[in-house]
Amino acid sequence: MAPSERALDPLDVLGLPRESLPRHVAIIMDGNGRWARQRGLPRIEGHRNATTAVRAAISTCGRLGIECLTLYSFSVENWKRPEDEVRGLMELYARSLMENRDELVDNRVRVKQIGRREGLPASVVRELETIEQASRNNTGLTLCLALNYGSRAEIAYAVRDIAARVQRGALRPEEIDEAAISNALDTAGLPDPDLVIRTAGEMRLSNFLLWQISYAELHVSPVLWPDFREEHLFEAIRAFAARERRFGDVLDAAQPAAGSPPRT
Repeated sequence: MAPSERALDPLDVLGLPRESLPRHVAIIMDGNGRWARQRGLPRIEGHRNATTAVRAAISTCGRLGIECLTLYSFSVENWKRPEDEVRGLMELYARSLMENRDELVDNRVRVKQIGRREGLPASVVRELETIEQASRNNTGLTLCLALNYGSRAEIAYAVRDIAARVQRGALRPEEIDEAAISNALDTAGLPDPDLVIRTAGEMRLSNFLLWQISYAELHVSPVLWPDFREEHLFEAIRAFAARERRFGDVLDAAQPAAGSPPRT
């Protein structure tokens, strides 16, 4: 579940200059249930087999020297799923965090959770806290787990926090700008995603990082998430690198856009 110690030169694999790679890749991992149904298996088997795709994504991003990878692991809406499926998912999360902790830490991966911890099983919260503490000083890939996450809820909590700061006199209303809002979100301190990948051919954002992906490039893969591998991530990155990113500006044809939009 962890990247190798040395980042691959992207030229070796992708034929791309390093500056053309995204700093932050965010993935909406979709298709686990369909993968299981196609094989006549319970839905939880799709989730279990999806761990291989998770390992591949983390390894590939780490070897390419990508700064941040965010995985949409469990949304606030996913609590509506059958009780046995949710219970199995939570057990899988706790076990995966525990079993992969040492490897992630040894490979300099810094783990961060976004979303609400209230309502998560104690075993999951305990493993999250343990791995975040153990990896807090790591300087490699930041692995951001969106667990019990919903973007609208995140924005509502941010607005509530800003309102409280205004009420106690720590912030003036005229000081509320895009940076103030960004800094009140769960992703404060991280670059906004440059590339959002959704698997299984779905064309929705599903309440995922709605503020942060304002300028992200979108890539939809038909591959079901348990089958998603390095070559599929390479395909998405190549498509990203081929796009002209203007951020609302008009560019000289001789100077294609690169990198992320300026943050206010």
